[in-house]
Amino acid sequence: MSERNTAIRSLHDLGLAAWFGGSLMGAIGLNGAAQTEGGTELTRDRISSAGWAKWTPVNAAAIGAHLFGGGGLLVVNAHRVATQQGVGASTTAKTVVTAAALAATAYARVLGKKVELASSSDPADTEKADRHPIDLDKTRRQLAFAQWAVPALTGCLVVLNALHGEQQRPVEQVPGMWERARSMTHLMS
Repeated sequence: MSERNTAIRSLHDLGLAAWFGGSLMGAIGLNGAAQTEGGTELTRDRISSAGWAKWTPVNAAAIGAHLFGGGGLLVVNAHRVATQQGVGASTTAKTVVTAAALAATAYARVLGKKVELASSSDPADTEKADRHPIDLDKTRRQLAFAQWAVPALTGCLVVLNALHGEQQRPVEQVPGMWERARSMTHLMS
């Protein structure tokens, strides 16, 4: 049973690493640098928005790689999810946290785009922002929260990945499958 899944595991892990690391660096490094060097609030918003906009396509690729790899791992480990005690629960938890991280990422991008438009010096952006006015201070607060939620949630995914790695050890698989079979037998009798 020593089947290797190096390619899909690499996509899964590298995608998550970039999603987690990039969001953490942005929340600390990019936003921190904008605060220190920006001068006015609008200039800070412009600096931060420019950096996050450059990160967006890389982040999208990282998330795509993570999801593709995760789907592949789910397919090749479906038997473990179904038969090994604890794997189904940790897979469910991982799915829920992934969905929350995706939602937080999307929400942060929507809020970031609003701040970007509201702080832009481009007349076309100003016109768009005028058509959809926002409370800039409130949006900034919501954006800061969302930008910190992403590394918190993706950090949880890193921990859940460690749990999955431990569950794949042979010493965990056999007893887990045995216990699951025993509990199924009790349910049937």
